Amino acid sequence: QVQLVESGGGLVQAGESLRLSCAASGRTFSTYTLAWFRQAPGKEREFVAAITWSGNSYYADSVKGRFTISRDNAKNTGYLQMNSLKSEDTAVYYCAARRFVGDYVNAASYDTWGQGTQVTVSS
Repeated sequence: QVQLVESGGGLVQAGESLRLSCAASGRTFSTYTLAWFRQAPGKEREFVAAITWSGNSYYADSVKGRFTISRDNAKNTGYLQMNSLKSEDTAVYYCAARRFVGDYVNAASYDTWGQGTQVTVSS
């Protein structure tokens, strides 16, 4: 099983950018689907973006055009580039992975999760 470690969260002002990283260890995750979810206080965990092993990407409507998901299989690392951040993007962001994911927007589809990293956007 692969293990995931996240980094890159922080406190920024609205309109600024952050890049989150998700480093995998234990085995290569070249064949894994990688996803990002977020959870704000008092709210349910929601899908943000996903990318398959072949490079196909998917985004929630709320982040489309602002966020970009990518992966570097040689480094066993996934990324979430977040531009034009808004206060409503404030949440704990989690990366997740699993081989052979079908329903990629469902958190229950993933069996490996990072520890989460806090993103706070002030306005």
